[in-house]
Amino acid sequence: MRVLVVLVTLACFASAQHQALIDYLERRLQTIEDRISLWHEQTARYASELRELKQQMVSQLESLDKEKEFLRVTLDGVGTRVDRVERELDYLETQNGAQPCVDVDDKLIEQQVMLVKEKQKAKYSKLSDCSDMISSIKAMKILKRVGGPKGMWTKDTGRGSGKVYIFNGTDEDTIHEFASVQDFARSQGMSLAKNLKLPSAWKGTGHVVFNNYAYYINQAEEMMVVKYDMKNSSVTDSAVFPVQDHLPVYGLTPETVMDLAVDEEGLWAIYATRQNERYISMAKMDVNTLDIEQMWDSNCPRENAEAAFIICGTLYVVYNTKQPGRSRIQCVFDANDMLTNEEASLVYFPKRYGAHSSLKYNPQEQLLYAWDDGYQILYKLVMKKKLEI
Repeated sequence: MRVLVVLVTLACFASAQHQALIDYLERRLQTIEDRISLWHEQTARYASELRELKQQMVSQLESLDKEKEFLRVTLDGVGTRVDRVERELDYLETQNGAQPCVDVDDKLIEQQVMLVKEKQKAKYSKLSDCSDMISSIKAMKILKRVGGPKGMWTKDTGRGSGKVYIFNGTDEDTIHEFASVQDFARSQGMSLAKNLKLPSAWKGTGHVVFNNYAYYINQAEEMMVVKYDMKNSSVTDSAVFPVQDHLPVYGLTPETVMDLAVDEEGLWAIYATRQNERYISMAKMDVNTLDIEQMWDSNCPRENAEAAFIICGTLYVVYNTKQPGRSRIQCVFDANDMLTNEEASLVYFPKRYGAHSSLKYNPQEQLLYAWDDGYQILYKLVMKKKLEI
């Protein structure tokens, strides 16, 4: 009997120890599980923080790349301007050499001045053999009405491009590009357009598009001509127009401080200054470098002028008549001196809605692209040779 009691006691003692061991192991396992859970939480937090740090670093690297590209473009522009200044200084040095220490006959000086003028004229005349002039306006086609009362529209004046560009307003920074005139005509507003945002706002309506480059006027502290590559979305070049005391070019379009034009001979600037405030001036520009090649003061008044354009080196200025919606070419100035004002003026435009805020000539089509109180108009020109007069 005693042996049985001892055995039972030993069994109970063994069971208690076994239970205590199990409880101990369960507590240890629970502790390990808690630590593993804590490690998972910490690992997830560290991974999240690393991802956020990576995103911040990527964002900062992208920002640094953009700043690097901006600085590169700026330095390239500075280098181009320095080269231009050096060329202009070299030119001035050649034109203003040391004065001779001898007396020169006045007639000899006059002959030399006339010789220089003749050389300049001959040099300019060789840029193109174009000798067309306007005979009349054959037809007018109103495509549609889109945008505000003032703006500019044009086709790329270079060869092989059919794209159309809309510059709506006089102080904006977004060009609307259409694949063709047909797309523009059938588009509901600007729905079919591709929007091209410029790095700065244009001023006025005096812009042109030539060989996938937009040339526009930007006026901040100085009058700037900006050349913008629309294919690569970057400014290729810019230049301060070297004239002080600018005035609006046209009396009836005061927003246009300078009007750019393209004809058979290249890029032109139409402008006005306080030194010659009653009349319009013009300058031939290098389409690649924006350098000024030659400048003229015309005899065409600014007063009552709406717009102007250039064909074969001849400036045509359009004036508003007393009849509502009627305009006419009332003054011309030929840089080649082949045409007189009396021989080429007084060409009337068909009756329209208001006044032209811009007129852009396309030398490939011999069409005028006009903006008239929000209406986009095409004028078909009839041409003849200047030598036929």
